[in-house]
Amino acid sequence: MSVAEATAASGPEYLRRRTFAIISHPDAGKTTLTEKLLLCGGAIRMAGQVRARGERRRTRSDWMKIEQDRGISVSSTVMTFERDDMTFNLLDTPGHEDFSEDTYRTLTAVDAAIMVIDTAKGIEPQTRKLFEVCRLRDIPIITFMNKIDREARDPFELIDEVQEELALDCSPVVWPLGSGSTFQGCLHLKTGVFLHNAGPGKPAERIQTTGIMDEKLNDLVDSNVLEEARDSVELAAGGYTEFDHESFLEGHLSPVVFGSALREFSVKELLDVIADFAPPPQSLTIEGGEIGPADKPVSGFVFKVQANMDPNHRDRIAFLRLVSGHFKRGMKLKHGRSSKPINIHSPLMFFAQDRQVADDAWPGDVIGIPNHGTLRVGDTLSEKEGIRFTGLPAFAPEILRRVRLSNTSKTKQLRQGLQDLAEEGLAQVFKPFLGSQWIVGVVGILQLDVMVDRIGSEYGAEISFEPAPFTTARWVTTEDKSALDAFRNINQTAFAEDRDGEPVYLARSQWELDRVVKEYPELTFKKTREL
Repeated sequence: MSVAEATAASGPEYLRRRTFAIISHPDAGKTTLTEKLLLCGGAIRMAGQVRARGERRRTRSDWMKIEQDRGISVSSTVMTFERDDMTFNLLDTPGHEDFSEDTYRTLTAVDAAIMVIDTAKGIEPQTRKLFEVCRLRDIPIITFMNKIDREARDPFELIDEVQEELALDCSPVVWPLGSGSTFQGCLHLKTGVFLHNAGPGKPAERIQTTGIMDEKLNDLVDSNVLEEARDSVELAAGGYTEFDHESFLEGHLSPVVFGSALREFSVKELLDVIADFAPPPQSLTIEGGEIGPADKPVSGFVFKVQANMDPNHRDRIAFLRLVSGHFKRGMKLKHGRSSKPINIHSPLMFFAQDRQVADDAWPGDVIGIPNHGTLRVGDTLSEKEGIRFTGLPAFAPEILRRVRLSNTSKTKQLRQGLQDLAEEGLAQVFKPFLGSQWIVGVVGILQLDVMVDRIGSEYGAEISFEPAPFTTARWVTTEDKSALDAFRNINQTAFAEDRDGEPVYLARSQWELDRVVKEYPELTFKKTREL
């Protein structure tokens, strides 16, 4: 009996949950790995196809048209599936750095992460950035060295790079025998299972062995590759840290799995590592303390809002990560921001944009709550009064643009589109104190392309962007209202409000920002704002 099976059989329901994200640089194979994990878990029959009742439907984790057209992920998606009496909640995140804010918030909702590395390229910039976000929260990391069936760097070189550049100890679990044209398969160093490369286009053939010295391998692996592999396995066994579960949970050590997502090498083994070693739902910080999965009051927080997932309906879904309690359909939960009760009568579970109504859910699960603007990113829902989760930030944008509407009769549609996309966290939207043109703030240029595409296709308003005379934005806070009013009166052309009506100063340069910070010590100019 595996660790996961023993835990699930002997404990409460939430111990069967594994909630994790996949992080990587673009093109490292994240979306392919996502779909192959779903295939391995039985959620789909073939990569890209949902196993659903009735007519067969093709679905991908990249479900937006712009994602399919460009071959990139620009929005986090949630997929729930079961395997071996375990429930997995997979949160697929954007790999592109222009959408790092969405990824950051998604990582607040997971208990572990898979770091995908292209074996030909090693650690790439976005991988490093996302890893640092995980490190800030001490999220346990499982490393998947992908594309080993193509020409790749030396396994030792790749592991050493992770250890040296990320200061993360590594413990190899599945080791490659060759790479590229010499790729013969992968060996599980703990169980002795050999994943044999039986030929191009063929799936891995699993053969039980006693280890790298088993004579069975003599007939399966080319002699020169096998000889080198036996030497490397011996070096790996003595040269790297023995797997320590506690060190892994603390974020200091990463189990390493070599494989190929495209050809399904080591995908099952990776899922086994998640099931056996990734932590069940963890306690999270609230104002004044912590709350965890063993606590009875139902509580959770909204980490994402997505509009128009279903093109046939103008829907709006809030993604709620459950942190404590046993949620049941029809429950009334208090809305932390307004203190008003909300009746959750149609909670949803997801496979990408495919969905079904959930009768109940447990800590670690992610449910979708249809709503019409009531819920925003950062909101808390709970049975008990006074629970409020902390730690979901909004970041000051690095690029500011004015919105130009082609047809002024579409002003209402534009306003709704900007509001919805701002509440999703796709962009910051500012209403200037003077003037009628909205100002949009983003981290990366690609976000602007997505906004043009989505406001046009989902709201019927054709827009474009033009340069704004501002380079950065800061939220302005103070306990002295008169000081704020005086500052705004002097700087009316550089003053705006965000979607919540919070005051924002738009600076034309870093020099100008430094000047006002110095001249107005009674005001605080914040680069981040907690939602």
